[in-house]
Amino acid sequence: MKRVTNPDAQAFRIAAFLEAATWAGLLVGMFLKYVTKTTEVGVQVFGQAHGLVFLAYAALTVVAGIRLRWGWWPTLVALAASVPPMFTLLAERWLHRTGRLDVPAGRAAAEPAPGGEPVER
Repeated sequence: MKRVTNPDAQAFRIAAFLEAATWAGLLVGMFLKYVTKTTEVGVQVFGQAHGLVFLAYAALTVVAGIRLRWGWWPTLVALAASVPPMFTLLAERWLHRTGRLDVPAGRAAAEPAPGGEPVER
C-alpha cells in the first residue's frame, strides 16, 4: 500500500531534528563555558534556542500523538525522548519504523473535509 506524508508527521520530524541540533549546540556551548572557560555565547544562544525548540517539540509531539492516533505509550516515549540529548532522533526513527509517522493512502483519501464529508484526493 502506498504511503502518504502527513503534515503532522513532517512537523514532528523537523522538530525532532531541531531539538537534537540545539541540544548539540548547547552541549558545545557548555563545554566552552565550563571546561575551556573561553566564552558564554554558546550557552546564551543555544540555551534560548533549545528552550524554544524544546517547547515546540513537546507541543508538536502531543498534536502528532493525537492526530496520528499513537496512543498514550508512544506519545509519552516521544515526550520523554526530549530529555536526554539526541534521543528525539531515536524516537523519530522508532516511530517511523513502527509506521506511526505514515498514513496509508486509503486512510488519507477518506479523511473528512472541514464540512464533515469525506474527500477524495
